[in-house]
Formats: sequence, structure tokens, C-alpha cells
Amino acid sequence: MEKKNVIKDKTFEFAKEIVYLYKDLADKKEFVLSRQLLRSGTSIGANVREAEHAQSKADFIHKLSIALKEANETEYWLDLLFETGFLKEECFQNNKLKIIEILKLLISIINTSKKQ
Repeated sequence: MEKKNVIKDKTFEFAKEIVYLYKDLADKKEFVLSRQLLRSGTSIGANVREAEHAQSKADFIHKLSIALKEANETEYWLDLLFETGFLKEECFQNNKLKIIEILKLLISIINTSKKQ
């Protein structure tokens, strides 16, 4: 039986949510901020996937550190879109909780990897 990869699954599901959110924002004629959100929000999972096949522990940590930076940037774009009225409270809170959980998971994995 294949072992469950929580961060891989969560970042992929989050990326799907971001794609749907991008489509919704594009319908509202918001293209600049939403494009930034799309780029950073989908990049998190892509970097987690790259880390799966890292060439070394240092490479693994590096790739997850990039994912962490992208997650932090994604949180920024969500905050900005909410504060400027492009996101409704429920959508914002839902995605904010998800990105905070991803941030915590990434920080934990990176810190644990550095100690090993």
C-alpha cells in the first residue's frame, strides 16, 4: 500500500481551488492580482512535487523552501484581494485557513529535515 503524502495532496487540492478562484476573478474582470495568485498558488504544489525526487537532502530542503516562499506570497495575494473587495469573506476565510495549514506543514517538514 502506498504511503499517504499529506503535503502533496493538500497542495494539489489547494492548487485546484486557486485555479477555480482565478476563473471566478477573471469573470469579474480582475486580471493582474489574480494572475499573481494563480502563479504562486499553483507553484506551491509544483515545488512539493519536485522535492519528491530531490537529488539530496539539501535539494529537498531547498525545493520545499521555495514552496514555502510561494505559499507566503499566495497568502499575501489572498489578503490583498480580500482587502480590496475582490474576495468575499467566506471564500477568503476558506482559502486563508488552507494556506496557513500548508505554511505550517511546510515549516514543520523543513525544520524536521534540517534536524535529521
